[in-house]
Amino acid sequence: MNQKLDIKDFITNLPEYFDLSQSPAPWKLTTHLKDILEKIITHLGPEFNIENGIAVHKSVIIEKGVTFKRPFIALEHCKIGANAYFREGVFLDKFVKIGPGSEIKSSIICSQTAVAHLNYIGNSIIGQNVNFEAGSIAANHYNERENKRIWVKYNNETIDTGVDKFGSLVGDDSKIGANAVLSPGTLLKKNSIVKRLELVNQQGDT
Repeated sequence: MNQKLDIKDFITNLPEYFDLSQSPAPWKLTTHLKDILEKIITHLGPEFNIENGIAVHKSVIIEKGVTFKRPFIALEHCKIGANAYFREGVFLDKFVKIGPGSEIKSSIICSQTAVAHLNYIGNSIIGQNVNFEAGSIAANHYNERENKRIWVKYNNETIDTGVDKFGSLVGDDSKIGANAVLSPGTLLKKNSIVKRLELVNQQGDT
């Protein structure tokens, strides 16, 4: 890899809890997110309800039937719909909306982003003011391939992530249409638009 992928080119203000001074690749952040969140939780104040590795700001609205797997953090004024499912390390920034029946895994969701309902987002970093319409998916694993290693394309260069599970890096103000699928290793610039039912496969079929 001859160049580094700078998350700040995609997301202007990643939450201050995450140290970008060493320019970590997004797939390294998602891979180690559980450990990172466990450490963050130890520094959170009394404005959070904290129990068994689950930290929820007291202003957060949670509907019935939501499942939290540790570690989990939700900052101010998030809204979480009924029967949402969070597993293996999830961070919700301020004013994030997660709709009913959505599943989020090993991901950072930045402020003002809305995930409608019946969505799946795995091992991803989603920017600010992004909208996922109903049923849209950020897939994190190539189940159908014998070689499951994930590569990404960045500035005309193909980069080996070194991991078998990485979803998407979605830039600020992007819009993902209903029932669209972002294949593993998808990088979307700021203000990207993915049409309804569209498949984004930046790696191709090999």
